[in-house]
Amino acid sequence: MMILIAGPYRFGTGDDPALLAANLARLEAAAWPIFQAGHVPMIGEWVALPVLRGAGATSVNDPIAGQVLYPAAERLLAHCDAVLRLPGESRGADQDVAIARQRGIPVYERLEQIPGVATAGIPA
Repeated sequence: MMILIAGPYRFGTGDDPALLAANLARLEAAAWPIFQAGHVPMIGEWVALPVLRGAGATSVNDPIAGQVLYPAAERLLAHCDAVLRLPGESRGADQDVAIARQRGIPVYERLEQIPGVATAGIPA
């Protein structure tokens, strides 16, 4: 399955680059267990951030960010088979979950709920 990892990225950071990087690292920490279980992990920012840079944006608070960040995740959801919703307040992650549920895509709230993660020998 391709699994979108959704969780806090910008919330509570004041768009501080170090805090954004820490939040992205938390999202990325879930990627290895998902991959090890035979799935393809995906994070919306992996798509959106290069697109923003390509559009000439220098930060996530650039005016064009609203045209890229949430829409990139929504477009990814058209190709994802599931969502992993990590803890923490996030309007974007909540939106991802709502879209997934509307489309009948499974939403997991813990890594060990994802098929194969618990049996892959990777701590969840």
